[in-house]
Amino acid sequence: MRHWLIPTRSLSLAAILLVTAALVGCVHYQIGNRSLYRPDIRTVHVPIFTSLTYRRDLGERITEAVIKEIEATTPYKVTDAQSADSVLRGSLVNENKLVQGQNTLDDPRILQENFQIHYEWIDQRGQLIRQPGTLTLAPVLMSETITATGVLYPEPGQSMVTAQQDAIDQFAREVVRHMQIPW
Repeated sequence: MRHWLIPTRSLSLAAILLVTAALVGCVHYQIGNRSLYRPDIRTVHVPIFTSLTYRRDLGERITEAVIKEIEATTPYKVTDAQSADSVLRGSLVNENKLVQGQNTLDDPRILQENFQIHYEWIDQRGQLIRQPGTLTLAPVLMSETITATGVLYPEPGQSMVTAQQDAIDQFAREVVRHMQIPW
C-alpha cells in the first residue's frame, strides 16, 4: 500500500489560491437578504395607518403587522420620523365581508373578509421610492393599493378577528415583498 504525501507548503498555497479566486470571482455579489433591498435606505418610519372604515383598531393592527414584517424579513430598521431615511404610510380605504358559502337554511358558513389598503413608500424628500407594480389608469396615482383577503369558517369556531388578522398578515407580507428591488 502506497501513501501519497502532499507537502504542507503546496496545501497552504492551494488554499490561498482557492480563497483568492473565491473572493475575486464574487466581488459584485452580496450574501444575505441585503442584496434584495436598496442599499441607500437603512431606516423606515411607519406611522399608524389610517382607517376610513367604521371598525375600530384596524389601522393600529395593520401598522403593527407591517412593522413586525419589516423588522423580521428586511435589513431595514423601523425608527422615528426624524431619523428615518424613508416613510411607509397608508390607509385602509375599504373593508367588507362577503358570504362565500351557506347551508340549506341560508346560514352563512364561509365568509370572506376583504381589505383594500392604499400605501406609499417615500424618501425624506417626498420622492416615491418604488413605482407601482401594476399600471393604473390614473397617472397621478403614484402609490399602490393592495387587496388582502381572510376567510372565515364560523363552524369550527373561527372569529371575524381571525379572518381580519389573516388579511392583515397577507397585506404585510405583500408590502415587504414590494420593498425589494425589482429584478
